[in-house]
Amino acid sequence: MPQAYLAISNIEVIYDHVILVLRGVSLEVREGQIVALLGANGAGKTTTLKAISNLLRAERGDVTKGQIVFSGERIDQLDPAALVKRGICQVMEGRHCFAHLTVEENLLTGAYTRGALGSGVHEDLEKVYKYFPRLKERRQTQAGYTSGGEQQMTAIGRALMARPKMILLDEPSMGLAPQLVEEIFQIVQRLNREEKVSFLLAEQNTHIALRYADYGYILENGRVVMNGEGKDLAQNEDVKEFYLGFSSGERRSFRDVKSYRRRKRWL
Repeated sequence: MPQAYLAISNIEVIYDHVILVLRGVSLEVREGQIVALLGANGAGKTTTLKAISNLLRAERGDVTKGQIVFSGERIDQLDPAALVKRGICQVMEGRHCFAHLTVEENLLTGAYTRGALGSGVHEDLEKVYKYFPRLKERRQTQAGYTSGGEQQMTAIGRALMARPKMILLDEPSMGLAPQLVEEIFQIVQRLNREEKVSFLLAEQNTHIALRYADYGYILENGRVVMNGEGKDLAQNEDVKEFYLGFSSGERRSFRDVKSYRRRKRWL
């Protein structure tokens, strides 16, 4: 097996010096993979991504144990800008764009860390437009007046302008119509295959995430409770019942459902 490209080893995250959010989380992403980080709201998915990109300190959070290694080098003590230069970009939950700037100006901000604008920026811009043709049509429109799907595309395109080796994608399906969600995941898959960008994506929509992910981790209450190949997790009976809403058995009574928490200790 190839060495892990990104390796998180037994990290613990605490907010405000008292609130324990992540407990002994370990996961890895191999080069060229799409890895899904799954779980309900509040499970710790976003905190895990922010621990990798070192954005926790802005929210009074700290990684107090464990280590994070990217491409053979520890990165948990680096600042976010240094991480972007090393090839890790995070696309935040909620489609954060500069609302008063045009779509194209938003994209150009992604190339800021590369120094002088002009060295290959035009070519990269055209590459973004190749994957997101809708953005080319809207390039002179203020981002604040575009649709939710277009803003999500702008946020991903802006990350691509930094020439990332890995993108941390937080809740790409949130608030979008199913057709747009499908389109964005198809583009993620194309970027992974054609541009060799690795992805770690946090997602509540387990059904679509497992269709596109090579590997998946399920978080509950700040710890990893299950992991495996994407196709295997999609067929797992517990995952089907607790996250996909399917059950192979007959409809059960409320008394049967009370065993939920006992069964969901996941081994």
